[in-house]
Amino acid sequence: MRAVIQRVSHASVTIEGVVKANIGKGLLVLLGIEDADSQEDIDWLAGKIARLRIFSDENDLMNLSINDVSGDMIVVSQFTLFAATKKGNRPSYIRAARPETAIPLYESFVETIRKEIKGNVQTGEFGADMKVELLNDGPTTILIDTKNKE
Repeated sequence: MRAVIQRVSHASVTIEGVVKANIGKGLLVLLGIEDADSQEDIDWLAGKIARLRIFSDENDLMNLSINDVSGDMIVVSQFTLFAATKKGNRPSYIRAARPETAIPLYESFVETIRKEIKGNVQTGEFGADMKVELLNDGPTTILIDTKNKE
């Protein structure tokens, strides 16, 4: 499981002209899922994201978590995080989980992160053509792969 975590001043997801998700201060999480992922990956990643101290404290040091700042979150499925680009110029997505595997894991991640953070957790729509808009605060962007925990 891979996640790109972006600290945002605001973010939104629009599908077919309709705003599906909209937050102010918080995190936009792009989530990629592969066949090898499990509930163990979900639990570890959700806990890690909830505890990430990437918000500024009163001394302007990244010392606060999303819960400390009462931030909200948008989670968007993003199979392209598993793009293989070693050969040729057209990315291969062979490592990305197929929908029958990815959808239940994505939904489980969303439910797990909702238990981890105090703020509102909104989502995109799995498989939809989404327009994701954000104002990256910092910019602060963190990449986490559950297969590289150490």
